[in-house]
Amino acid sequence: MRFAKSGDGDFIQRIIHHKFHGFVHSTFNRTINIQCLDRGDLYTIACKGIDNAPNTLIIDLEHFEEAEIRVNDIVSSGHSVLSIANKMSITMNGVKRWDCKLPKYPSEADVLIMNVSTMKQYIKLHGNNSRIERAFKSGNPFDDEMSRMLHERTQLLVSELQNKRISTAITHAASLIGLGPGLTPAGDDFLVGLFTVMGIENHQYFSHQSFCEEVVLHAKALTNDISYMALAKAAGGQVRESISDLMEALFRGSEEELLLALDRVLAIGSTSGTDIALGIVAGLEMNM
Repeated sequence: MRFAKSGDGDFIQRIIHHKFHGFVHSTFNRTINIQCLDRGDLYTIACKGIDNAPNTLIIDLEHFEEAEIRVNDIVSSGHSVLSIANKMSITMNGVKRWDCKLPKYPSEADVLIMNVSTMKQYIKLHGNNSRIERAFKSGNPFDDEMSRMLHERTQLLVSELQNKRISTAITHAASLIGLGPGLTPAGDDFLVGLFTVMGIENHQYFSHQSFCEEVVLHAKALTNDISYMALAKAAGGQVRESISDLMEALFRGSEEELLLALDRVLAIGSTSGTDIALGIVAGLEMNM
């Protein structure tokens, strides 16, 4: 029996109060993704050390290498226990509930303006080789063309949003979906960061939530299931804990608090954290 340490409040409630039925969608060293049969949504079981996130449960395990869990293994719940075939049972006894709550946009922007400037410089020095901002030629024609398209399309998207040309902005956003290598492509990651900022209460683009929803409608057919879920959740103001902590640090934190939070986001994936951070910067600069 394994113990859940913390998790998304809705996921925990579905396990405790309802019958959760699904199957293993994909497996990695430190995460397992489960497709829910009722909703079709993806849910994640993650090892300790990974931060809380929407539809995610953190358990007391270092890795899944010896669990022998396979794609299509049946997942079900009963009596506050989530079972993966006959290979793993996870009890909700003592689990700590987590719910994403993004901070409100500050009434005074002095700290934010200073922190955004610091964040941009820090990304340039410590970011993980983002194709979105890469300005040099790699020698690989495919990579160079990918970088050019990502940079050009993110700039066009931001320009259209700034000019309140929402329908055209949706077109440019859709052109970013699925663009770039990796499990969560760079274009998707940038949009997750941008959606995060647009979901901040008192941000001037908070009233344009329909933009995010329209982009997500395009995303289903243009990217993989894992990246689609990240986009869909971010469009509804639901992001992983490290991202919401970064927003709080940007709005009200000291430089030290900002950089500690930013490092946690930059550590996401190989380049995903950097691309998410760039989307956050773009969204904040639109408002400033």
